[in-house]
Amino acid sequence: MLIDFFYSLRAAKLPVSVKEYLTLLEALKANVIAPSLDEFYYLARITLVKDEQYFDKFDQAFGAYFNGVAQASELAFDVPLDWLKKKLQRDLSPEEKAQIEAMGGLDKLMERLKELFDEQKERHEGGSKWIGTGGTSPFGNGGYNPEGVRIGGDAAGNRTAVKVWEARAYRDYDDQVEIGTRNIKVALRRLRRFAREGAAEELDLPDTIRSTAANAGWLDLKMVPERHNKVKVLMLLDVGGSMDDHIKRTEELFSAAKAEFKHLEFYYFHNCVYDFLWKNNRRRHAERMPTWDVLHKFTPDYKLIFVGDATMSPYEVLQPGGSVEYNNAEAGAVWLRRLADHFPHHAWLNPEPEGLWAYRQSVSAIREVLGHRMYPLTLAGLETAMRTLSK
Repeated sequence: MLIDFFYSLRAAKLPVSVKEYLTLLEALKANVIAPSLDEFYYLARITLVKDEQYFDKFDQAFGAYFNGVAQASELAFDVPLDWLKKKLQRDLSPEEKAQIEAMGGLDKLMERLKELFDEQKERHEGGSKWIGTGGTSPFGNGGYNPEGVRIGGDAAGNRTAVKVWEARAYRDYDDQVEIGTRNIKVALRRLRRFAREGAAEELDLPDTIRSTAANAGWLDLKMVPERHNKVKVLMLLDVGGSMDDHIKRTEELFSAAKAEFKHLEFYYFHNCVYDFLWKNNRRRHAERMPTWDVLHKFTPDYKLIFVGDATMSPYEVLQPGGSVEYNNAEAGAVWLRRLADHFPHHAWLNPEPEGLWAYRQSVSAIREVLGHRMYPLTLAGLETAMRTLSK
């Protein structure tokens, strides 16, 4: 049976490997769970699903295979809605239990609902029979009946529905969602290159075992320097203007980068890079760093990451004097090309939705200058950018 379950997950486009399937079988042989479908669900999910973006797909595939979610109710009616069972938040009194049984119990109520779906052909409001709103029928929304089924919408506050039918309100775990600091850290870890440096302070267990065995069992400790991430990152951050809409995500990215990279340097710019950058926005007119100095200060082995929405007048990118703040002698595209040539490992992270890029001339211009190395500031986009920078 489980091999069919495995193939049903693959058919649902879940990246489940044979190794993970064998891990599930080993866990079952070891009797790590009780013979319960609920416990098997959690065991299967933890062994077969390695990325939380697939949790929702797994739930649907699991439910369909084990006749749970997809076939929990015989009342399909060809309507793309799910029955969502809600636990009662208060104990039912004997009177309330009697009300539920007034039509012959829950099964009778569901049978009558199916009949009405077959008979009713139009919207109805304020009645006592059909499925509608504001009436006393047992079926509908916004009315009152001591034993009703609420269909769609919010509760009217009567707390008398014994079953609720609503549009499915869950969202898939998706790799296109906006990301938080934790997920950013995970994605940034793709950009790592470890090396051992400094004093020999870390135990080298394999070498210690070999040396001790060769020394007739006398303990011979071997130490090595600690491993450090040797990747060096230069981050240029757009600030102000349209970037005010993306402050939260930019701060999350910046915070995660500072936590992940020991060698991180950063500067700010506005809209596009010109002939100077700065580190302190409050003193950006008094304490400027010439962009030429940045090119001379940092070696080409730095990974260059631009962060900005690239949304501005195309003249700000393509024309001298295009800056909104001063009369720049050279176009922003010239400086972007110099930076891209000096730092071969570069990428631009854009917090704007990727679907809007085609309608922004400035975005197209910057992408062209940077060899189309622009990626959305989403989980998938960030991981793709890190892989590009690692090459």
